[in-house]
Amino acid sequence: MHSVRRRWAAALPLLPLLAGCFAARDGSPYDAGAEAGGGRLRVAMAFPPAERFSPYGADATLLSRLGVTEGLTRLDGNGGAVPALAESWTRESGRGWMFTLREARFQDGTEVTPAAVAGALTHATRADPPPAALTGVALTGVALTAEAVGERRVRVTTATADSALPLRLSSPSLAVLSPKAYRTQAHTRRGEAAADPVGTATGPFTLTRATGTTRATLHRFDDYWGGLAHASGLDVRFIADGTARTNALRGGEVDLAEAVPVSQAATLDRATLREVPTARTTALFLNTRSGPFADPAVRAAAREAVDGSALAEDVYEGHADTGRGLFGPALTWAAGEPPRPSGRPAAARVRNASITLATYDNRPELPEVAQVLQQQLRRAGFGVKLEVREYSRLEGDALAGTFDAVVAARNTMLDTGDPVSYLADDFTCDGGYNLARVCDKAVDRAVAEAGSRADDAARHRAALAAQTAVLRTDGVVPLVHQRILHGVGASVRGVILDPYERTLVGTGTRR
Repeated sequence: MHSVRRRWAAALPLLPLLAGCFAARDGSPYDAGAEAGGGRLRVAMAFPPAERFSPYGADATLLSRLGVTEGLTRLDGNGGAVPALAESWTRESGRGWMFTLREARFQDGTEVTPAAVAGALTHATRADPPPAALTGVALTGVALTAEAVGERRVRVTTATADSALPLRLSSPSLAVLSPKAYRTQAHTRRGEAAADPVGTATGPFTLTRATGTTRATLHRFDDYWGGLAHASGLDVRFIADGTARTNALRGGEVDLAEAVPVSQAATLDRATLREVPTARTTALFLNTRSGPFADPAVRAAAREAVDGSALAEDVYEGHADTGRGLFGPALTWAAGEPPRPSGRPAAARVRNASITLATYDNRPELPEVAQVLQQQLRRAGFGVKLEVREYSRLEGDALAGTFDAVVAARNTMLDTGDPVSYLADDFTCDGGYNLARVCDKAVDRAVAEAGSRADDAARHRAALAAQTAVLRTDGVVPLVHQRILHGVGASVRGVILDPYERTLVGTGTRR
């Protein structure tokens, strides 16, 4: 099995502290001189930096959401790869791709050159643990290499063919930083130099200062290739408590509060609330290798007992869609007819089968979802013990099969942007994030077939067929497709409502 990647918790405890320039001269978290210029945005984020702003782990998405980092490509509204730092690309052979760079500068004033881009990608391949975009069964045995070719081009090669490489390079964990980012004395556990994104990225905002895990200051990057940002900077507060985050918006302390809990939605004016369908699916994962759910007929009984529509209406108060598959309605190519798996076994008659159902409380709705599932499963004859932990204390046991069932929320497009890579990592025999511990030859064949398709439309069709094979195992029961709620002040414009949860603030965000 591939090395475990924490989706929420710190995975690089030896990463260096942020540069000393983060401490404000007057002891305050913000620069009064910058504030005097006007046009700054006050932003409340839900998750504080867990890895000292490492670009390779969970904080990579935090950096991209705040407009600090970007990669060679990005995802468009249909989940396809479109230009970012690379203005175009072509596939040279089964293993090689040529990317042509646009004219751009790093935030330290140096030019974005092919050598700098190749160096940044090479450093990402050496990170410990590796970025999620470079792991998983879909990349077994693949070593990504990058080399400068001429004045504006970079060749990226993989040891085996990877049709999804342009999608993969859109991952926030493969952001391009300047050579200065890697000139640090601290190293990871494997001895590779860590990366420091402070003033070394390419996005419209430069990370300049932070106070622990509570605040950060960003200034506008005036040489951004995509044009001058409207806001002169961002004053960021990290407020993990959803109620406190919502209260900060309602009290006028912040202009933008991300991820408003469903329980707080009714406390905001309708004009203040922004609702975004996402690629995040909450599902019930059943342990297919041990315990009661090793029996397919018992898994079928659990699947029949679950009512996702009740969760969408009651727990999520209508701010979610009933689960109809692994891919939600935010993905246009998956929004057709729901999957209809055939050949499932008949449901067993369950009497007092004892199971342990686990979830985590980082997302406030999940414990309530688990409580409702506990009631539904009890009515079907299961004896259900609940286990609720913080995510970092749950993940290892969940992947090891300690629990009979796990309720988890997963953004299917976050790590790579490629649905096939997600299916491979989460549901194949060698998958690195296989909560259901599925190992089924038909699933492996279907995922491999999907991985062989280079054309986007054909790849999507094959991914939907592989989804049906996964659902046929009853190892996973989709519950709801989540919508993210953001609180936006009345004077704020241009907030980016991204279904992939990779961006939030951009050049057009202003008040």
